[in-house]
Amino acid sequence: MPSYQQLLKACSAPYLSEPAPVELPDELSLQSLWFNGQFGKHFTDTEGRKVEIVQFGFWNHASGPDFLHAAIRLDGNRLSGAIELDSHTKDWENHQHHSNPVYNSVVLHVVFADLATTYFTRSENHQAIPRILVPPAKLEAAMQHPRFARASSSIGRCHYPLKRATESQVHELLQQAAHHRCQLKAKRFAATVQAHSFSQALWVALASTLGYSNNRDPMTLLAQRLPIHQLSTQQEFIPSLLFGVAGFLTSKSHSAAPEDTQSWLDTLWSSWWKLRTKYELSKDRAMQWNYSGNRPVNHPHRRVAALAAIASHWPKILSLSSSPRALAQYLNHLEDPFWNHHHTLQSKMNQKKLALIGKQRAHDFLINHLLPFAISQGQDDAQALYHQLAAPSKSQNIKRVAYRLFAENPVQEQFLRKAWHHQALLQIYQDFCLEDNSDCHSCPFPEQLKF
Repeated sequence: MPSYQQLLKACSAPYLSEPAPVELPDELSLQSLWFNGQFGKHFTDTEGRKVEIVQFGFWNHASGPDFLHAAIRLDGNRLSGAIELDSHTKDWENHQHHSNPVYNSVVLHVVFADLATTYFTRSENHQAIPRILVPPAKLEAAMQHPRFARASSSIGRCHYPLKRATESQVHELLQQAAHHRCQLKAKRFAATVQAHSFSQALWVALASTLGYSNNRDPMTLLAQRLPIHQLSTQQEFIPSLLFGVAGFLTSKSHSAAPEDTQSWLDTLWSSWWKLRTKYELSKDRAMQWNYSGNRPVNHPHRRVAALAAIASHWPKILSLSSSPRALAQYLNHLEDPFWNHHHTLQSKMNQKKLALIGKQRAHDFLINHLLPFAISQGQDDAQALYHQLAAPSKSQNIKRVAYRLFAENPVQEQFLRKAWHHQALLQIYQDFCLEDNSDCHSCPFPEQLKF
């Protein structure tokens, strides 16, 4: 059987379909990817000069440039100031940045799409500002978006060669797919480490994990806007800052809360009113939380509370990061006197004790973030733990890809028991099923499975 890398190469475009132009996400998503270092630190500007990002800066909470107190090297010369990100080159003028003196501090304009028309990036005082266009290849690699959102729930043609394969051959295919996925995740984590630090990468990864699929983006943005090194210097204000920047400390939330919750909010407000001028987000930068489709224990209020508990115990969590199993157990035992018995800021007290961070959530953090990076760094027990973790409950995508690959073959059950099995199936689903525009009819993947 060919290696997984050979399968990817053999089944790449133009066999599956002609490459489609990269569809840009919203600017907030681009800013988040940029700040996490997913596009790298080294670029060439539109004048052919080398640009290195020395300091990504800090998210601006008010109107004006996106990132403040940043630093770059332009052909070796260090420049300090702000960085502005726009989707298109034309946006600098369309958004009136060229006539707004607030943008005179910008030292770098970052764009992701260019047009045939020539646009110039100049400040209000007519100074030229360096501009870089993030290459499409970097953008596509950072986004990791497959061509299609989902594939049909039908038996795939790859079912037939897999049915003829031995168990060891199927095991080898899945192991290679999981390894490939693990490498991709390690690379993303490492990019954030390089952009900021290991501590910040760990912080963002934990926040992203707590967000589940519904609120992964706003939780990531919250961790970016309040970097862990900043929170660590303000221990007594951690809950106030996180709930305040999240947008949950409002007069409306206070008036709608039960009496015991109002008392808890009053404690946060006693700090937040002094901090809000500096930290409160302007309307156009406010985070968009998704409140629908969440189980009560996964409500955004509880997720931010869990993040606050993590920040409050950061020295211990950071020290345990080299022992993933011990860190997972520590996360499982984190508590908060108020959130042990509340689902939301509006809910009544629950007599039953609620886990702040469940066992599965901690394992998801390990399998998707910490263990891939630890494996890439050669950490001794990381590989063994990666293969030992039990599989979570089957998601819809797992059910779909398992049926496409194995149909009703009972052998599939032994390839759904471990978390790494799920990782492997998700990678195959993304690399082949979601890149094929023929709904399996012309996909070359089945023919490449030469067992």
